[in-house]
This record gives sequence, structure tokens and C-alpha cells, in this order.
Amino acid sequence: MYKIAAMGDKDSIYGFASIGLEIFPIDEPIKAIHKIRDMVEGGYAVIFITEQLATAIESELDRYRSLPQPAIIPIPGIHGNTGLGMRNVSKSVEQAVGSDILSDA
Repeated sequence: MYKIAAMGDKDSIYGFASIGLEIFPIDEPIKAIHKIRDMVEGGYAVIFITEQLATAIESELDRYRSLPQPAIIPIPGIHGNTGLGMRNVSKSVEQAVGSDILSDA
């Protein structure tokens, strides 16, 4: 069975534990990179990660974008929305459709 987890600052991800997800309160990019690698090897299919932490380790996350698993999904943290999640969705839609249909321009 596949696993689902949330990673980021404790205050942003704590609520995910109440719905049964494993949480990994990590603020440091180096520790996050090591934990992502462990989770990939450990059978995690979905990893929610705060946008702030995802931005700090974006080059590491790029390694997994073309793979079917895990799905690494940036989520806003308590410090606000950086727009990373929407940019990733827009990029995926543009790749699938052939043009940017989500932009306001």
C-alpha cells in the first residue's frame, strides 16, 4: 500500500496528522533532501511539501517531476502563498495542452 506524507514547518503541516497522513516537521533544506530521498525509497506515492521548503530544494524536486511516483505537491504554509504551486500546475497544463491557458494575460 502506498503512503502519503506532509513535510514542512510544524505549524503548517500539523493538521495533516489529524487525517492520517504522516508528517515530517522539517525546516532545513539539507534534511528535507535526505528525507525526500528516504520517502521515495520507502514507497510514498504522494508528498505534500510547503511552498517555502519546496522553493529551497527545487533542484532536488526536479529529479522526480518526470516520474510517475511520487507526486510531490507544494502547498501554502502559514507564512503565505508563494505561488509555486500554481506555477507548477500552469507548467503542467501548458505541457499537456501546448499553450498557457491559465494565465491572466
